[in-house]
Amino acid sequence: MQKIFDNCYDLDRRCYEKYGLNEDILMEHAAEAMARHIRDRGQGSESILIVAGPGNNGADGITLARLLHADFDVTLHLPYGAKSAMAKLQLERLCQLGLEPTPSLPERADIVVDALFGAGFSKPLDTRGIDTVDALNRMEGYKIACDIPTGIDPKGNPNPIAFRADVTITMGALKIALYGDHAKPYVGAIEVADLGVSRTLYEQHSSTFLLDAEDFNPPLRTNPASHKGNFGHLCVVAGSKRGAAVLCAMAGLRFGAGLVTLISDRPIEHLPYSLMQSHELPESVSAVAMGMGMGYDYDPIMVKTKILEEDIPLLMDADICHLPWVATLLEKCSKTVITPHPKEFSVLLKTLGIEDVSVAQIQRERFDWAKRFSERYPDTVLILKGANTLIAHREILYVNPLGTPVLSQAGSGDILSGLVASLLAQGYTPLNAAINGSLAHTFCARNFEGANFSAVPEDLIGEIRWLAT
Repeated sequence: MQKIFDNCYDLDRRCYEKYGLNEDILMEHAAEAMARHIRDRGQGSESILIVAGPGNNGADGITLARLLHADFDVTLHLPYGAKSAMAKLQLERLCQLGLEPTPSLPERADIVVDALFGAGFSKPLDTRGIDTVDALNRMEGYKIACDIPTGIDPKGNPNPIAFRADVTITMGALKIALYGDHAKPYVGAIEVADLGVSRTLYEQHSSTFLLDAEDFNPPLRTNPASHKGNFGHLCVVAGSKRGAAVLCAMAGLRFGAGLVTLISDRPIEHLPYSLMQSHELPESVSAVAMGMGMGYDYDPIMVKTKILEEDIPLLMDADICHLPWVATLLEKCSKTVITPHPKEFSVLLKTLGIEDVSVAQIQRERFDWAKRFSERYPDTVLILKGANTLIAHREILYVNPLGTPVLSQAGSGDILSGLVASLLAQGYTPLNAAINGSLAHTFCARNFEGANFSAVPEDLIGEIRWLAT
């Protein structure tokens, strides 16, 4: 789990004040990290185009040109000139080596480095910037972004377009801008460059964290004398679209719940043999999942009553976001997880009286809206689905960046609900169930070996069996 920051200005300042590292030293390390990445590619004779901006992000690029000048065919282009003190200093040093900026872009380059605008970028790109970024995107070379791809604003949105990188080498620490859903097509792989001091010393407190594979804790069974009663009883409420509930239930069973029962007021046809059905919650219930395909007019009074009376761990999804009584569950239940996609989250915020906000607004400011929900309902774990799924609990955010287009299929959210609810039934805390269920969901997608457009929910369920191998 790695820390993510809004920006690194305070962290840089701490380096100056506590460690005696000045701006020049940090810049040399930033450029050296990019140079090392280029050298490690092992090609040897590439032409390298570096497009540098007028500020300190541009100064990083100019420094990189100096480091590579003797070993590669380097072209430096400064569409805005050099304006910051460090950019001017680095350009003066470069010119003393005999390399002068070129007034126009070349037609091609093997490697293209975008060092126009980094973390300080906030205003929309002007015409010159748009034309430059558009020209760089049309080139076929290997693309490297310095710190943050030009055009990505602090919330992670192209403004109005952005450089498309194969890799982003971000300076010092990870930034939120790299993990907006709209940023995902632009950032490529993400690497962090140390700036003269270990990240352990450079980074300070953060309330936002990046999840990775090492954070996964699957429900492995270690007791050889165990039986089904040791692994919980998950109950899934089935409404008008029963297939969604069946998918959720099958995922929950596959992920280790000892028993899974579908709760329905009428028989479900073609029920898989491994699932049970009941008209009411059994006494042994250890978690409930509801909302998937439930319908907007379904009100499972008996289920709600027992959940509220016994504070049963609860997974809520989909249609439940439309129903006014969701507020009662959120306010009175202490072990809840809710898993909306952006459209459902928009409805949920309105239903709860928090804000009438569009899906587009949510997607532009995902971190802010997730944190705002968490402030209002600190005991509930929010899983805001997306290209980079956000998990919010007690105003702390966790980002799962591992999702793939395999999940862009109806029913994949029902699988996520089943995975999380299964862990709730097996005794995981709501936060740990959300983290591990979300990671399992993305691992299933990554492990799928077919064409990414061809996966169906049953394929994801099949992949669950291999998660711990």
